Amino acid sequence: MTNHPKRPLTLRDVSEASGVSEMTVSRVLRKRGDVSEATREKVLAAAKELGYVPNKIAGALASSRVNLVAVIIPSLKNMVFPEVLSGINEVLQDTELQPVVGVTDYMPEKEERVLYEMLSWRPSGVIIAGLEHSDAARAMMEAAGIPVVEIMDTDGKPVDAMVGISHRRAGREMAKAILKAGYQHIGFMGTKMPLDHRARKRFEGFTEVLAKSGIEIEDRDFYSGGSALLKGREMTQAMLERSPELDFLYYSNDMIGAGGLLYLLDQGIDVPGQIGLAGFNGVELLQGLPRQLATMDACRLEIGRAAAQIIVNRLSEPEVPCENQVTLTPTISYGDTLRRR
Repeated sequence: MTNHPKRPLTLRDVSEASGVSEMTVSRVLRKRGDVSEATREKVLAAAKELGYVPNKIAGALASSRVNLVAVIIPSLKNMVFPEVLSGINEVLQDTELQPVVGVTDYMPEKEERVLYEMLSWRPSGVIIAGLEHSDAARAMMEAAGIPVVEIMDTDGKPVDAMVGISHRRAGREMAKAILKAGYQHIGFMGTKMPLDHRARKRFEGFTEVLAKSGIEIEDRDFYSGGSALLKGREMTQAMLERSPELDFLYYSNDMIGAGGLLYLLDQGIDVPGQIGLAGFNGVELLQGLPRQLATMDACRLEIGRAAAQIIVNRLSEPEVPCENQVTLTPTISYGDTLRRR
């Protein structure tokens, strides 16, 4: 084997190191054509020792695509999205496709920039969180000519394909469970709605069911920034000081709900007898709390898997028929903070 040259490695370097033609090296590395197992192993061993990485851009010039899937999410701080990414990776890891992640911070203008940059690399597909996008972002996705899967939400019309849950239904189902348990004085804490469309839809579904029973949200509070236990503690304390008559607190996510639970337990308040609580997302990390928070699973892992599978199926030759609009059904976990009647 030769020493690494001070220039980018080429097929010729692998050819010389392995003792076979450049054409054969190309066939092995592209997994195309008939090559004996012995030759294949010889080429791969030479490439590995040299540290050779194929030039995907050169191949992309001919195909106009690279084997990348653009995955665009609003946050890496929110514990929801790493699990979605795990589901995507589970499916793509056995293919030539590689996920590349962009983060928008729930900002439409940043989503436009991230989408523009990612599409400029001509990925083979796009997986993007949410159904609400700017006109410019939608135009870019519609013109991309590749599979586009919008995830997390199915309350709307997708550009192409979508996988998620109905957040309005999730809010309605939680409201029904709370009312059935006998709670009537309800407070709400969550993210600022203009930035988090899915939280807004859950809130809309939630208040819709309450209104049909003649009940209104008696107090509400909103915050910006990452979900945190401390934020939940502070908001819960402030709300109960303002509205001590509340008998149920509904949180837009589990992390602030867990903060609220810890505050109530510190205060010696009977949960769920005096005050009931519920969050959203089914975050596994919180299973170590003194009591299990009532919540609803958002089907995160399943969403990631299903979205990636749509991309794989659509890119297969021949294309594999598949359902392009998938609505999953989350279930309520009552835990220890929501009475069951």
